[in-house]
Amino acid sequence: MPVSARIQKEVVSLRKEIQYHDYRYHVLDDPDIPDAEYDRLIRKLLAIEAEYSELITQNSPTQRVGAEPVTSFETVTHQIPMLSLDNVFEEEGLREFQKRIFGRLKFDPSIDIQYSAEPKLDGAAVSLLYERGELVQGATRGDGTTGENVTHNVRTIDAVPLTLQGDDFPVKLEVRGEVFMPLAGFRAFNDNAQINGEKIFINPRNAAAGSLRQLDPRLTAKRPLDMYVYSAGLVEDDWVPERHSDVLNKLEEWGFKVCPERRLVDGIDGCIDFYSEIGARRDDLTYEIDGVVYKVDRIDYQNKLGSVSRAPRWAIAHKFPAQEEITVVCDIEFQVGRTGALTPVARLKPVFVGGVTVSNATLHNMDELRRKDVRVGDTVIVRRAGDVIPEIVKVLFDRRPARSESLSMPLECPVCGSEVAKDESNTAIRCSGGLRCSAQRVESLKHFVSRRALNIDGLGAKLIEELVAMDRISSPADFFGLRKEELVTIDRMGEKSADNIIKSIERSKNTTLDRFIYALGIREVGETTARSLASHYGSLSAIIDADEPALQEVSDIGPIVASRVSQFFMNEYNLEVIRRITDSGVHWQESNQLTHDDKKHAFLSGSTFVLTGTLLSMTRDQAKDRIIAAGGKVTGSISRNTSYLIAGDKSGSKLTKAKALGIIILTEPEFGQLLSKDK
Repeated sequence: MPVSARIQKEVVSLRKEIQYHDYRYHVLDDPDIPDAEYDRLIRKLLAIEAEYSELITQNSPTQRVGAEPVTSFETVTHQIPMLSLDNVFEEEGLREFQKRIFGRLKFDPSIDIQYSAEPKLDGAAVSLLYERGELVQGATRGDGTTGENVTHNVRTIDAVPLTLQGDDFPVKLEVRGEVFMPLAGFRAFNDNAQINGEKIFINPRNAAAGSLRQLDPRLTAKRPLDMYVYSAGLVEDDWVPERHSDVLNKLEEWGFKVCPERRLVDGIDGCIDFYSEIGARRDDLTYEIDGVVYKVDRIDYQNKLGSVSRAPRWAIAHKFPAQEEITVVCDIEFQVGRTGALTPVARLKPVFVGGVTVSNATLHNMDELRRKDVRVGDTVIVRRAGDVIPEIVKVLFDRRPARSESLSMPLECPVCGSEVAKDESNTAIRCSGGLRCSAQRVESLKHFVSRRALNIDGLGAKLIEELVAMDRISSPADFFGLRKEELVTIDRMGEKSADNIIKSIERSKNTTLDRFIYALGIREVGETTARSLASHYGSLSAIIDADEPALQEVSDIGPIVASRVSQFFMNEYNLEVIRRITDSGVHWQESNQLTHDDKKHAFLSGSTFVLTGTLLSMTRDQAKDRIIAAGGKVTGSISRNTSYLIAGDKSGSKLTKAKALGIIILTEPEFGQLLSKDK
């Protein structure tokens, strides 16, 4: 039966409406209908296409799920070569770049020209070809002259418009850009892959490139890919923009996503300022970059400058220090932490990566060590991004020396010789020596004086290590017996510094019960749990007397934490240390159990918060204190258990992940309104 004109018209209208909302959501990040309404439009279109299959087109919004697998990739010849960019790493190289430009254009060096600047995404370069506004081909860059036809895969990427917006686009338009995997999606994908025993990608760049080269587009459709476009290639029409920035603005109008961090800058000094700004924000961006790109903005200047065989003369990439490098594992040792956990650490041949020289990398735990199969003598790829602890991401097995041996779990603590065993999680291995182990003692002492615990200024890590080595400090109680006269005898310790430490120790004696409990370093007891215990019982003696069933009645405390708390206070050594501390004058305000008024003010009880970005009206610590004071909990990472994300200025990947998980996102003013409920 022929399809009626009414049905055909309805399908065209539905597709246009859905494509418009895709543009609002994926390009402008400003949807104007709720998800439920968008889903209704999709379901309506799917129902019509199911009844009238002859109306299905390859560019219908319903076809992003992926077509049938292909057996191989066809070769695509780029009509205009996809050139690479020359790189510079120093300011001097950048100024040489402008000097060459001015020489070819015969310009006065004293004037400034404008550059279009944007982050250099670390993904996979792709060409998209449109005819009369419809996507007809997607291809990888390949060698710049020929690439692979990945049309079936790029159709699955939400950021790639299947049909262009508006009606003023060229008859034939080729657009170029970078397909990438956002950091939040990359981490979630790898976490899921590890759970299912599947391949784990080394970095987002490999993840994006590997996803584009799947023969089965249904697999690509399951991967969280995104795309920003950065230029136009082939254009068959009379569209002749005057500036590169105009090209990007127009591409955005037609439905493409363009990097939101792009900017027009004046001269090389403007380029350098942009590089510094993006570098400072690099770790907060939701995607991975390895530098910035500058392009002479005026198209007529670009045409005059031309290209060499493989790169344009009018553009250059200003690279950041590499975040990944190759080095060799010289040894693998075990470090002992505050709770006795043994962490394998690789000692590396020093290598410059991420802007610093790295000689150590964490291997997290024995399971991770075995999974990556890191051995002494291995050549490895080590990664350091921002302030993240360097880690080994991959072993180059083809360079492994003969007769290498895998590492076995140690049978005894490398510091005190006590027996070690796997804990209940069967992941970490722990020293059984407790505070008899000097490594655990040092770490627990550092924790006791830390800012969120007793907050004793001046007692830094090196000084504590020195005091332990001198056998002057063996428990937290010993801090309160320190004298100025003995501190000044320590190397590089002046009289004023010693005096300040003694004053800080005295100030720390006036504390709160929850801070004191947290300072004790009971395993699994963080700030929130410490506050719950203090609020519920009101006094330290009541907590000490509580058995495990009673402890489990406290909010947020389950069997494991209850067991940890009970065992800690059953230990006679721990009780003796506490007695010595309180005898030295450490005190706090005690109260009865939670009153009705207290419960009223604990209005955030049961809610878990994550903070990201910069808050303007308060510090993060102040925000954390206010949440905890209202009964809430603060964690460092987003999960499905997160109740709220507080998004400050320059929020990064946590914001992206929160959106993906449907977490409630509060701006700083909204957070303030929430806190005002206790007034």
